[in-house]
Amino acid sequence: MRLPAAGRPLPLRSGAALAVTAGLLTVGLAAPAFAGDEPPQTDQLWINKPYEQALPLGSDGGQPQSRTLGVGLYHDNANFTVTDGRLTVDVSGLAGVADVTWPDNCTPTGTRAVCDVPVVPAIQSDYRDQVFLTVRAADGAEAGARGRITYEATATGGPDGTLAAPHESFETTLTVGSGPDLAIAPIDDIENGLPGDERTIPLKITNNGNVSANGFIVTLSASYGLTDLTRYGACTHTTSDSGDYPPSSTQTCRFDRVLKPGDSFELPEPLTVRLAPHALNERLDIDVEPGGDAQDLDSRNDFMALGLGADNTADFSVTGDTISAAAGRTATAELTFKNNGPAWFGNLGSGEPVARVQLVVPQGTTVTGVPSGCTPHTLAGSYYPRQTGAPRYDCALPYWVLQDTQRTFAFSVRVDTVVPGATGAVSIHPLWGEFGEHPFDFDPDLTDNTAALTVN
Repeated sequence: MRLPAAGRPLPLRSGAALAVTAGLLTVGLAAPAFAGDEPPQTDQLWINKPYEQALPLGSDGGQPQSRTLGVGLYHDNANFTVTDGRLTVDVSGLAGVADVTWPDNCTPTGTRAVCDVPVVPAIQSDYRDQVFLTVRAADGAEAGARGRITYEATATGGPDGTLAAPHESFETTLTVGSGPDLAIAPIDDIENGLPGDERTIPLKITNNGNVSANGFIVTLSASYGLTDLTRYGACTHTTSDSGDYPPSSTQTCRFDRVLKPGDSFELPEPLTVRLAPHALNERLDIDVEPGGDAQDLDSRNDFMALGLGADNTADFSVTGDTISAAAGRTATAELTFKNNGPAWFGNLGSGEPVARVQLVVPQGTTVTGVPSGCTPHTLAGSYYPRQTGAPRYDCALPYWVLQDTQRTFAFSVRVDTVVPGATGAVSIHPLWGEFGEHPFDFDPDLTDNTAALTVN
């Protein structure tokens, strides 16, 4: 499933608790939250739209440039079929700021138009925008002028037969501007590479603004599984291996070339990178910005997170423990997660933990000491009000693990009643494993994803 990015993707050095922040393009695609294994019989209609859009004036007194705004509808629950979407677009707030050209699937009346979306996709499907508005700065508009487009929507379907997007919740702000607009040409993700492969990245930068860029800076940040990134004379190269973030390498390149409106730039020699033996799901972040004090008109297109996938495996495993204690006494149980490689793994986009280690507490015992990062739950996974004494614990791992990472969670377990051979289940799960997500598709051996905690 490919969904629009919400602002810029997370940087390589983002922590597990970070959330995607809203950049100039904010998209509200949020998956529904299920309370249990069965999805709820509710549904909601949403509008996907850009949060802001810069409109450059014409260069050298010429006509202003046009920009395309992609807008679309989607809904939460794939168990329902939703059709006859009607997106109402109101451009009355653009008077004197911008002009709009309507696509064929929109019927305008004055400053409003109703756009038809025959089939509204669910968020779980392969979402694509359905309505494309062409906008440009209005004649006579000056730099700094701002206006807005507002949206409403209805559709047929859902549990009640009709759906409506939240009222007065969706808008796009348009700002007339003057300056350089450096844009990275689209680059397809690289899939099914092999460890050791060298790949060429076709990097091309174009100034789509109305003012020249007097020099510019290109930053290349490579994840841990990418090596031998081409080095250029105009670049400084640094590596990061602090322990708080996954290892990575960065090149910062400063070019003095003047890039006029409409001109493009390619690196002095092809940009290549190699997939390391421990490569799996890698990414190369590319960022460009104008030099000096110039401000880029539209920062949405001056950043790219390129995915590079390697056909590799990471064998996750968990080991339990055996403890003995008399009734009323406490023992320490150590549960250990290990990545046996050969690949590392990181959730570099979401920043979510790579996995959770789950303990179902053995019969006749009580957990009296809980390690850091572990959360108490009921057996079904619901909220449990106290830190100790829960029947189940879920322990979050970091958002990345190297090919030899090992992490031990030490629980204090009190034996209340001696039950010879009592066992508790120890297992590894994806973060959202209870809600129907597939197990780790990169793990070649799922048999070592379970173990036991045995008492007496």
